[in-house]
Amino acid sequence: MKRALCTLLFLATNVFAAEGKWTPQQVLELDPAWLKKQGLELAPSRLWDPQRGTGLLAGTINVGGCSGGFISADGLFITNHHCLFSILQEHATPQNDIITNGYLARTREQELRGKTMRLTMPKRFVDVTKDVLAAVPPNASDLDRYHAIDRKVNAIVAECEKQPNARCKVAIHDGGVQYVLQETSELADVRLVYAPPRSVGEYGGEIDNWMWPRHTGDFAIGRAYLDGKPFKPEFFFPISAKGIKPNDFVMVLGYPGITYRSLTANEMSERRDFYFQSRRDVYAEWLRLMEETTKGNPEGRLAVADWEKTLANRQKNADGQLVGFARGHLLEKQQAADDAVLAWAKTKSPDAVAAYDGLTKLAEEKKRTFAHDFLLEHVQRTQASLSPTGPKALLWGVTVARAAIERPKADGDRDAMYMQRNVARVRDSLEREQKSWFAATDKAILRSWLEHSQKLPADQRIAAADAIAPNLDAILTQTKIFDLAERMKMFDETEEQLRARHDPLVDAGFALDRELREMNERRERWEGTVLRLRPVWRRAVIAHAGKPVAPDANSTLRVSFAHVKGYQPRDGVWYTPQTTLAGVLEKDTGEEPFNAPKAILAAAARAGNTPVAFLADADTTGGNSGSPTVNGRGELVGVNFDRVWENVANDFGYNPEVGRNINVDVRYLLWILADVEHADALLRELGVRP
Repeated sequence: MKRALCTLLFLATNVFAAEGKWTPQQVLELDPAWLKKQGLELAPSRLWDPQRGTGLLAGTINVGGCSGGFISADGLFITNHHCLFSILQEHATPQNDIITNGYLARTREQELRGKTMRLTMPKRFVDVTKDVLAAVPPNASDLDRYHAIDRKVNAIVAECEKQPNARCKVAIHDGGVQYVLQETSELADVRLVYAPPRSVGEYGGEIDNWMWPRHTGDFAIGRAYLDGKPFKPEFFFPISAKGIKPNDFVMVLGYPGITYRSLTANEMSERRDFYFQSRRDVYAEWLRLMEETTKGNPEGRLAVADWEKTLANRQKNADGQLVGFARGHLLEKQQAADDAVLAWAKTKSPDAVAAYDGLTKLAEEKKRTFAHDFLLEHVQRTQASLSPTGPKALLWGVTVARAAIERPKADGDRDAMYMQRNVARVRDSLEREQKSWFAATDKAILRSWLEHSQKLPADQRIAAADAIAPNLDAILTQTKIFDLAERMKMFDETEEQLRARHDPLVDAGFALDRELREMNERRERWEGTVLRLRPVWRRAVIAHAGKPVAPDANSTLRVSFAHVKGYQPRDGVWYTPQTTLAGVLEKDTGEEPFNAPKAILAAAARAGNTPVAFLADADTTGGNSGSPTVNGRGELVGVNFDRVWENVANDFGYNPEVGRNINVDVRYLLWILADVEHADALLRELGVRP
């Protein structure tokens, strides 16, 4: 049976070589001969040994929602500039603007610690599907199904986390086909070692975001510590100073966030017509308000920098998704695929037809409350969104109210974000966010949020918002929640103590919390429906395909196999797969976002052929930011940081013609460290200088 599966995998992946974000377990099932032919020079067992729970893939880390990879025996790791941006913002001041100027720690004592930054590394994966499903009572309602699974998952995670420094989660594959316990080790002491100037790390800004050709040095180096000493990883990726060339084999390793290829056509239409449309329009408005309220104010610009960066990226992504849906006819293709499976299932799996109909009805139900839920979800913390992008005035009110309500409960009965394992993270965020709060901006975005809430249909109105809107100026004047010391006191107070304050934003937090709980209960029921129906439908899809299908991304460790390739974005145009410093010089105007530092320009005049970025046909998505891109020997050749514009809608379906990810070439990093920064000690630690 195993040999047959390997043969099937070989045949399938030989045709769809670049498609698929494969789990470590699936990689071990791939035909070694095929992998060798593609360019892998290591035995697959070197990538992951399930018995030991380790391997080269263990050098791949999760860095605060981004990916990264260890690159030295003393805990150095590499990720994207924007993934360590929060540490820059935490330590930047108008007098020492390290966001603009960059930062290099020439000694370990100079490394800058990030208060809320965490990283985790993989340890082992265990299939717990039988245990989870056995916890669901017979004939359970969908809401009861969700809660039964949630309680079992929490129990499994709690038992796993009894180990020192363990951080665990149960990942759900294909909507419930498989449940996998992912055990990781967490390191809470993360320090910034090097970040280039902003005009390198963000060269091209939003104009070049998601575009090719690209000349952005989106990289940064940090160091992980354990017990005050540099962490010693068992595996790390040596630097390949030789780099890559066109058609070379590469692997992109990381923690891709969420993809939607398992959705039905009707579910995809909800994402297209509601989710991405709202993100594009609302975030564009908020970005405009950020610019207007911070214009000419350096302190304000620093404060909102991280928030603005996140919104801009998501807004442009949403725009690209909408364009990609149309360009790739994704909805039409998915409907055709659904119809083919439905025709097959009528005789082979009648239950799958009923499951499909149920998922279709659920999608229609979600559409009816989407606008209401979209606004509310921006003011509550979840494990998927520890620091949501809505107005902090409401987020902070909800946070302290929710903490007070959840604290008296048994730990296993709490909202997951306020369980004991997460309380320190929430507390750190509540403190850290003061650095990114600017009163004028937050007020403007709060007013915008309220205006959108006033446009909701009568049966979808947010009562708490209706109460705030006419009294906004008085509320903002009377509240003490913007005072950091007071807010931190609030976080530790009981519900009775908080209510006795009669603070208007805290009161608003309690009112919003009631509506959030109603929304979350509705979403939990929906999730229970999905957990009942999706596995039935997905088993039919996989059986009909007659070949392995990589599960949707869900922020767990994955591997994508690829080759360095250019592409044709439109008729008559061919993009080569590599860019060089010559392109940096050509684009430079001396003004943002094409204002390369003078030191870069001076050194580049002598090294115009130095590689800057390259394309590959890897199957990536959000969360792959910072993914180490390695060659067939497991050596670092680049760092993934983006996808091309034509590939943004890749989350819904892989297109080999335009499926390209963008990587900063490691040779650009080495050149900057050597010729611009003269970072000799760092280069020696990286093993590229004696």
